Amino acid sequence: MNPPAETQEHTAQFPLEQGGDGSFQRQKDAFRRWVKNDKDAEFPAVADRYHLYVSLACPWAHRIILLRRFKGLESAIGLTVVDPIRNDTDGWAFRDGPGHTTDPINGFRLLKEAYLATDPSFSGRVTVPVLWDKHTRTIVSNSDDDLLRMLNSEFNAFARNAAPDFYPEPLRAEIDRLNEVIYQTVNDGVYRAGFATTQEAYEKGVYPLFDTLDLLETRLGRSRFLFGDQIVETDIRLFVSLIRFDPVYHGHFKCNLRRIADYQNLSRFLADFYELPGVAETVNFDHIKRHYYVTHDDINPTQIVPVGPWPLLPRKRS
Repeated sequence: MNPPAETQEHTAQFPLEQGGDGSFQRQKDAFRRWVKNDKDAEFPAVADRYHLYVSLACPWAHRIILLRRFKGLESAIGLTVVDPIRNDTDGWAFRDGPGHTTDPINGFRLLKEAYLATDPSFSGRVTVPVLWDKHTRTIVSNSDDDLLRMLNSEFNAFARNAAPDFYPEPLRAEIDRLNEVIYQTVNDGVYRAGFATTQEAYEKGVYPLFDTLDLLETRLGRSRFLFGDQIVETDIRLFVSLIRFDPVYHGHFKCNLRRIADYQNLSRFLADFYELPGVAETVNFDHIKRHYYVTHDDINPTQIVPVGPWPLLPRKRS
């Protein structure tokens, strides 16, 4: 017979990032150096010097994959995809499989080898994305926030599409403000709900999430994207969470007040963004679903991957 609920111990998916109240408290990025469009910089913007290690499953890495595609930086910055199945012992691994490969740059078996090559004392959780410098053989950055800005502005000399500016000067204050709201309540909010180990911590994550989705639904009733017809980085930040919401966050993370399919304007935004040139090729639902449902064995101990929902994308509405 199970003990009463109040005396049961609940296992955290990431114990070192769990607060005493059962809340998930994300670790800080370990490496935050910058590539600059300056030949005298510590890390100058040079074509074919830097390489990205990413996961197609991870929303934080997906942001960088998208911006690299939008700017047309594929020839200037290489990219290797890790296996979507990550375990607590080894972390992200390089293996040959559908949509992922071994490491062609360093021959690393595990991404943590890159972390330890950069900082032998590193002991945190290994995350993606990672920008690797082939010249100094170190990680420049594992901060997706910083990498969004670097790829937007510092590599324009090598970009096929240098003109789009996803962080335009006149909108920066409002972009920063909305970025923070979306990060706190949506991007990280789904994790705060999903990784919570107490009812109170879960509800503190899930209710603000839907408050923000409701606000964004209203905002998107006035324009195609968050700032009109122009795509900015805030749209990218929102898209990577929305595309994972109904297949993963709604059920796996218990974010089930509503689906994105239940929102008229968020559904339309999601479908519009997905249909932009190059976007669909960056979305791998197999990687996404297998990563969450198999990797998070404290949340889903059977590791069964649901076959639904169908369709995976909400239908576009006018």
